[in-house]
Amino acid sequence: MEYRRLGQSDINVSAITFGAWAIGGWMWGGTDEQDAVAAIRKAMDLGVTTIDTAAVYGFGLSEQFVAKAVAGKRDKVQILTKYGIRWDDGEGEFHFETRDSRGHPVKLYKNARPQSVMYECEQSLKRLGTDFIDVYQCHWRDCTTPVEETMGAMDKLLKAGKIRAVGVSNFTVEDMEAARKVVPLVSSQPPYSMVLRDAEKDVLPFCRENKIGVIVYSPLQRGLLTGKIKPGHKFADGDHRAGGKFFRPQNVEKVLRFLDELRPIAEAHGATLAQLVINWTIHRPGITAALVGARNPGQAEENAKAGDFTLSDEETRRIDELLEGLKLDV
Repeated sequence: MEYRRLGQSDINVSAITFGAWAIGGWMWGGTDEQDAVAAIRKAMDLGVTTIDTAAVYGFGLSEQFVAKAVAGKRDKVQILTKYGIRWDDGEGEFHFETRDSRGHPVKLYKNARPQSVMYECEQSLKRLGTDFIDVYQCHWRDCTTPVEETMGAMDKLLKAGKIRAVGVSNFTVEDMEAARKVVPLVSSQPPYSMVLRDAEKDVLPFCRENKIGVIVYSPLQRGLLTGKIKPGHKFADGDHRAGGKFFRPQNVEKVLRFLDELRPIAEAHGATLAQLVINWTIHRPGITAALVGARNPGQAEENAKAGDFTLSDEETRRIDELLEGLKLDV
C-alpha cells in the first residue's frame, strides 16, 4: 500500500481509502452489519489505514460500524467523516427527500450553520467512539450559510482538539477559496471516475496549485466500471443506482465494450477490471487517494490490492486513447 501526505498536513492517508457510504445501507438497498465490519477489518489488515464516512450514511449507522471495526486500533487509522446534511432538523437548504431503512420518508437539509456544525461533531464523536476526528469535511455547501461562518466553527473545533484537519466535499473552487481564507484546507473530495472527469477542469488544478489534497469518490462510478453490471441488471429496492443516467442500457453496453478493450491490460497484471480502474485513478495528476467502497471482505481485499502493480506509459496511453472514444449519453 502506498501512503501519501494529505495536503500540507501531517496526516498520511492510504492511496486506496475505504469508502463507507454503502455499508450504511441507505440508498444501497440495505446492509449487513457483520459483513460491513468484516470488510473494514479486512481492508485494515491489507494496509488500508484511512476510512471515510459521513453522519448521513445510514443516518449514523456507517459511523457506528466504523467504530466497531476499529475498536482497539484507533491509533492505527485515520478517520474522515462529514457533516452538513441533517435528517433530524429542518433548518438550512432543502436537499432532497429520501427514505430511511424502514421505508419512512425523510427530508434532508444541507445545514452548515455554526451551531449545527458543533452539534454534529459531538454526535459523530460519540458514534465513532473517539475523542477526535482526523479530517472533518463539509459534505455539501449550504447556500443559506456563508462559507466563512461554517469555517469559523471549524476553526473552533480545530483549536479545541476535536478535529485534526479541515476538508470539504463537493465544493466549487470559489467555495474553497472562501474557506481557506478562514482555516487551512487539507483536502477536497469531488466525484471522479474514468467516465466523470469534470474535476480535471478546475478542482484538480486549483488543489495542485494550492497544495490541497484530493480524495476522489466513486472512482468505479458506483460499480459501473467493474464490468459486473450487465444490461437489464435489477437493483435491490432502495438502491439509488436504479434509473441513474450512467446506468441507462445504452451506457452500460458502451462501458462493457470499453472494458472489454481494457481486459488484456488487466490480465497482463493479473488484475481485475476494477483493480485496473482504481490503479489508473490513483495515478492521475493531483489525486491523493481514491475512496472505494466494499460491503464484504472479498470486495475489500480486491480493492486493497489494486495498487500492487504499475501501469506502463504505453498502457496508460492506450487507456487514455480508449477513453477519448467513449461517449456516454449523460
